[in-house]
Amino acid sequence: MKVEHLNYHIPVLLRESLEGLAMDPAGVYVDVTFGGGGHSRAILERLGADGRLYGFDQDADAERNIPDDPRFVFVRSNFRFLSNFSRYHGIGGQVAGLLADLGVSSHHFDDEERGFSFRFDGLLDMRMNYRAGKTAADVLNTYSDTQLADMFFFYGELKMSRRLASAIVRERQTRPFHKIEDLLDVLKPFTGRDKEKKFLAQVFQALRIEVNDEMRALRNLLEQTLSVLKPGGRLVVITYHSLEDRLVKNFLKTGNFEGRSEQDFFGNVYSPYRLINNKVIVPSEEEIESNPRSRSAKLRIAERVEEKARNI
Repeated sequence: MKVEHLNYHIPVLLRESLEGLAMDPAGVYVDVTFGGGGHSRAILERLGADGRLYGFDQDADAERNIPDDPRFVFVRSNFRFLSNFSRYHGIGGQVAGLLADLGVSSHHFDDEERGFSFRFDGLLDMRMNYRAGKTAADVLNTYSDTQLADMFFFYGELKMSRRLASAIVRERQTRPFHKIEDLLDVLKPFTGRDKEKKFLAQVFQALRIEVNDEMRALRNLLEQTLSVLKPGGRLVVITYHSLEDRLVKNFLKTGNFEGRSEQDFFGNVYSPYRLINNKVIVPSEEEIESNPRSRSAKLRIAERVEEKARNI
């Protein structure tokens, strides 16, 4: 059955994203997070007959939303392979704009079979590409105490990560993790009634990031934009939590993920990008009211500069 576009994902910061792309009707564009196709359809509306749009997504469900448009090419892949497919399609160094909406779609959170939400008792899966890779259950059943603790600390920003990891290791010795309920039973002693949802969201975020290797994929994507975007090309990125936003912010400002500034002899700071919005863009109160899941979104826009150019 076809997934309804409206139920799949409401495009976040749509107007601001399109403005950030500064679109050329004849340009080549890439939407590396196609999903329900909301951003892509809006881009296509602004493209002329000679324009092209490439949409990346590894999720089989997203393929149901492919528009019937000769200007659109769907790439069935994770965006971490951006450079490979750009070379294959002959668009390396020619892209006028690239959009990345890093949020998990409403469709994923609302599909109890995918295991992304603690609201359901589905399987502990959490794979964006459910045709391959390890599941959340695999992580909980096989990772060492230290690996689990690091995951919850770095990806969930949980201070009790070591105690949580130890409880999981003890539990799986008698009952392997299989369903969401199995995990929730272990988490109960750690949840205070007033902050239960926030705590569970942090645990599930950590697992989802680990299962899908999201932080490394984001690093790969950002590095590859340097060879894909043409000088003057725009990079538009929407993030939803501090971990990914920090990576994007540092990379756009300095060209590296540590935020380490590199200066020439005259003290000019080098970056492969020029920031378009020095202040991060967030949703309006009206957008948050109509789409509560946009609440944590942050939009950053930058323009690719010539290799010899310097930002001051």
